[in-house]
Amino acid sequence: MIDWLEDELAGLRAGGLLRARREPLVEPGPWVERGGRRLLNLCSNDYLSLAGRRVEAIAGSGASRLIAGDLVEHRSLERALAAWLGTEDALVFSSGYAANVGTIAALAGPGTLVVSDALNHASLIDGCRLSRARVVVVPHLDVRAVAEALAGASERRRLVVTDGYFSMDGTVAPIAGLAEICRRERAGLYVDEAHALGVFGPEGRGVAAEAGVIPDVLMGTLGKAFGSSGAFVAGSAALTSWLWNAARSFVFSTGIAPAAAVAAMASLPEVRGGERTRRLRENCVRLRDSVSRETLLPSTGPILPFLLGAPERAVAAMERLLEEGIFAQAIRPPTVPKGTSRLRVTVHAGHELEDLDRAAEALRRVLKG
Repeated sequence: MIDWLEDELAGLRAGGLLRARREPLVEPGPWVERGGRRLLNLCSNDYLSLAGRRVEAIAGSGASRLIAGDLVEHRSLERALAAWLGTEDALVFSSGYAANVGTIAALAGPGTLVVSDALNHASLIDGCRLSRARVVVVPHLDVRAVAEALAGASERRRLVVTDGYFSMDGTVAPIAGLAEICRRERAGLYVDEAHALGVFGPEGRGVAAEAGVIPDVLMGTLGKAFGSSGAFVAGSAALTSWLWNAARSFVFSTGIAPAAAVAAMASLPEVRGGERTRRLRENCVRLRDSVSRETLLPSTGPILPFLLGAPERAVAAMERLLEEGIFAQAIRPPTVPKGTSRLRVTVHAGHELEDLDRAAEALRRVLKG
């Protein structure tokens, strides 16, 4: 019996935390249509505005990669990703969540220490929990706390896990410092570059490349700057061979749609840098220079989080922006810690400067109220 669900939903509703389905969007892009209204999209992760393209490709893989679903489209993409990132190999997963959960659980277990940033993505947190390793959660961006956790550890296997660019805060991990600590303490470094690829670093290779670091494990998604779907893990040939055998979220999932792989491959030249990257960076500067800094959390890049505190305030701000034709998202617990509900705004390459100026004016009005 699951008749307790109504009580649980009522509790979420009373706390201002209930998430409900709305009318779906017609298609992705810097402008979207919902319910016959055209809205300026300031909340998707389609940073380079590539998601709205159409490709012709085979629809499905038909099986898991280990059975009969390992297709040439997958391997072509994996080789291209590895060459771009300077690693020996890469392995494509069905989603970023699957990549993080499956990879961490495959690399860590009893007798392993995992050091995890307090604001890591839910998929990293869940991977740590499922691994059954000893997990030490350190304050956000605190390099000294990471060093102390590793220095006092008795475990022979050690892994430091961090987002590269934090999706709810717009902050960047201190990769150079973490890499030096990991080298000294003989720990592996796992960097989730989901929101950084195509945005930061030389050739769009993320914040680790910007710091001159190739982590032991580099996770990236294909559903953000790439405008497709799926994810991948890049690293040594030994790493991908182990994941092929031990990452349960990979082994027991159908291979990603060949159409998604073809779309990601087509996006790679754009992700590596060019006109879209230039426009994204120009747009980030334009909006950041135009909005009020009163509630804007310290951040960089295309993610602008405006701290409002109570979930009701965040939802009210979102609704007021919708009235003005602007689609931004209220972010509430459990996505962010209690008391830190916020309005999360994201910038895309496809935004026109006049669109961003209009958005900035609306944000100033709404957030002042």
